[in-house]
Amino acid sequence: MNLQGRAAIVTGGAGGLGSAVVKRLVEVELKVVVFDRDAGRAAELASELGGSASSVTGDVNDDAAAGQAIEAASSLGPLSLLVNVAGGGVGGGRTVGRDGSPHDKASFVQTMEMNAFGTFNMCRLVAAAMSANEPDEDGERGVIVNTASIAGMEGQTGQLAYAAAKAAILGMTLPMARDLSAIGVRVCAIAPGTMGTPVMLGVREEVKENLVKGIVFPKRMGRPEEFALLVESIARNPYLNGENIRLDGALRFPPK
Repeated sequence: MNLQGRAAIVTGGAGGLGSAVVKRLVEVELKVVVFDRDAGRAAELASELGGSASSVTGDVNDDAAAGQAIEAASSLGPLSLLVNVAGGGVGGGRTVGRDGSPHDKASFVQTMEMNAFGTFNMCRLVAAAMSANEPDEDGERGVIVNTASIAGMEGQTGQLAYAAAKAAILGMTLPMARDLSAIGVRVCAIAPGTMGTPVMLGVREEVKENLVKGIVFPKRMGRPEEFALLVESIARNPYLNGENIRLDGALRFPPK
């Protein structure tokens, strides 16, 4: 896809990975809507980038807020790229704890909502808006890049809810790509390993050493800018579709 002059929405765009994506997309001349629950950080980032970005505050599961983000992006240019970075977790736990207590149901549901439900909601609404775009010579109208995790492939002990939520995002990729082929929208997902976001870099040194020890090469956390480069590559390459792409330095999570 020729990115110049087009518009994008980045959910979770004020966070560590999301802000790196926003900055990279602006560098390659897209107009970007930073869609995030944190109004202050989103507005600050948009202000930093001048007229190339704007911010919308809201939750990815709120149809009204999603509609505002779509409207804002469409006012900047053809809405051609959605990058879903919003997500997270609300605590872990084993399916049955050592004390015999079952996993908390509410935290499982909330983690699914933050990740899988929110990603699905934004995809369905933005893809519908993309369907009105003028197609290029391949018939392409837009690209969706979702964020999963290698935890969705090899979740660790006590990581059930988060692993299930990210596995759901990975499971959406191929059927969604097949569904949206009718309107010329490609879909891929990135499964990051241990990424050096500000939150991760702020943990104790011994924790960081433990996080890095299983990474094969390069022997460090991934950089948010490397995540952003992969988003750009997916958007630019018209033959990348229906793929879940690991970004992890050959890390494979151990059982715990």
